[in-house]
Amino acid sequence: MHQSVCSARHTGLSASLDLRGRTGRCLGWVLGVVFWVAPAVIVAAEHPLNVLFLFADDMRADTIAAHGNRHIRTPHLDQLVADGFSFRNNYIFGGNSGAVCVPSRAMLMSGKTWFAIDTQTLAKEKLLPETLREHGYTTFATGKWHNGQPSWLRAFSRGQSIMFGGMSDHTKVPVRDLGPDGKLTAERVGEKFSSELFADAAVDFLQKQDGQQPFFAYVAFTAPHDPRQPPPAYGDYYYGHLPPLPVNFLPQLPFDNGMMAGGRDENLAAWPRTEAVIRDQLAEYYGMITHLDEQIGRILAALRSSPAADHTIIIFAADNGLAMGSHGLLGKQSVFEHSMRVPLILVGPGIPAGKSSTAFTYLLDLYPTLCEVLKVTAPESLAGASLRPLWDGRSQSVRDSIFLPFLDLQRAVRDDRWKLIAYPKIGHLQLFDLQTDPQETTNLVDRPEHAAHVARLQGLMKSWQERVGDKLAVPQTNRPAPEIDLSGRAREPDQWQPAWIVKKYFGDAPQPKP
Repeated sequence: MHQSVCSARHTGLSASLDLRGRTGRCLGWVLGVVFWVAPAVIVAAEHPLNVLFLFADDMRADTIAAHGNRHIRTPHLDQLVADGFSFRNNYIFGGNSGAVCVPSRAMLMSGKTWFAIDTQTLAKEKLLPETLREHGYTTFATGKWHNGQPSWLRAFSRGQSIMFGGMSDHTKVPVRDLGPDGKLTAERVGEKFSSELFADAAVDFLQKQDGQQPFFAYVAFTAPHDPRQPPPAYGDYYYGHLPPLPVNFLPQLPFDNGMMAGGRDENLAAWPRTEAVIRDQLAEYYGMITHLDEQIGRILAALRSSPAADHTIIIFAADNGLAMGSHGLLGKQSVFEHSMRVPLILVGPGIPAGKSSTAFTYLLDLYPTLCEVLKVTAPESLAGASLRPLWDGRSQSVRDSIFLPFLDLQRAVRDDRWKLIAYPKIGHLQLFDLQTDPQETTNLVDRPEHAAHVARLQGLMKSWQERVGDKLAVPQTNRPAPEIDLSGRAREPDQWQPAWIVKKYFGDAPQPKP
């Protein structure tokens, strides 16, 4: 086992972080920072590789300090970046639901696009952990599963603190366990904050491994999904160090992208968005991520102390991004970069340390990737591609473009520089030069000098649609989007928001129905 060399940057990151908030409680995470040990050679064949999959909920790709965000503290994720391989242009494949996490997780587990599967139930699909289970793996899960109980039971042989559903108050998570009889126990309310609850389950699982059977451990956090209610000291730190507004902040999106009326994500702040509200919500969001990072550190410490330490692939990813004030939006129901691009980091035997790729990848690529790395035969008809050639130097790319379809409301396609977005319901088009305008702020679609780019990208979009079975008609000419103003629009909180969030962000709005 090779001890990784930790730079002064990583050491200083934790040492300089004072999270003694207004509560006066010290989080004490400095002593908990895990300096992951990354083997530099492929392990011997007699040690099958394990998989530890750490999965965040609603986490933007730009919320990791080591990837350039100097306003957030993520020391454990930073160490994974230092010891692993980062995929910096990793996307989800759009979605067929406003609850984007449902199709995103379905595509991850099936390796197929949402055009080819039942995303709600996954009834006819051979899931990734199901395949590994058939090849002798112990398959364990804790945390969120948003695609039905039958599919979960097919996929996993072990489970603790499983949340079937989309969201909850993080201090009152409804969870179930998998009993020794192979049946789910009665629902109970978790006794800890969600990230701690799921980390406890993962640590317990890892501590009980004897190295005799390979495992796939899936840890599906519900953070930083709202309610954005970090434990007090974490919120206090960021209230005292408020994150800046996104570069592409707007008070509100000036047109209806199809998701502006009635969507719960967009109801979490009033229109127009104000600087004060967005910066406070970012503080709460960042607090959730930093707390999540600490729980990830606990899990990595347990892995490091286990017999599996030398032969485990670690994956960190998220199910979708989030606007958080970008373009005047809060949610993930758009095909802008902030909502479709997600982090992806792999660490482990044979994976180069401290390297990255800007090749276009999808979250659903992980299924064929793991099958190749683990030497397991992949099911036929997977839509993704193995990413192993990107880290072992056999290839610089696995695809030359990205297609982002969302419901029947939005379509986008991008290449290494240009991105075209279409809104079929209103006939509107947007063209962005991501080289000079990565925040997607200036629409170039009507400029004559860019007509060739529009035509080329329209052809590329049509090719993608034919390839995946998307029959939606996409506008070929631009129609100016009708302007909207949602100022003062009535809002109601959902049932999961705690009282202090309702008071802070909804004021005198009607209370949520039980």
